[in-house]
Amino acid sequence: MTTTIMSLKTTAIHWTDILEHPQTGVKSKILLEDGNCRYALMSLAGGTDIAEHASGRNATVNVIEGQGVLTLEGKEIVLELGVFVFIPANARHAVKAVTNLAFLLTLSEQVADSNH
Repeated sequence: MTTTIMSLKTTAIHWTDILEHPQTGVKSKILLEDGNCRYALMSLAGGTDIAEHASGRNATVNVIEGQGVLTLEGKEIVLELGVFVFIPANARHAVKAVTNLAFLLTLSEQVADSNH
């Protein structure tokens, strides 16, 4: 069962209150989910890889702490504090945490199939 950290009435949280790095692998905490978006705090232990995959939703990554590399459609983007990345729906991407890495992952509403 997944629990959400915030409710639609909560207006603020502090990263230091909820950020936990796993010993190994990935830890995901859904902060808030509404009909349009899912906001998740992603924490990766240093050395962890998330294999290449794609999502049917647009996504953004906003790095909170640590260092890593996001490979987006074959292009490497250095992840470090303050970096914001937009990932279009259906784009192939992978993540490697060089050190313990934390970022806010926002997934938009489902993108309708189109031929545009």
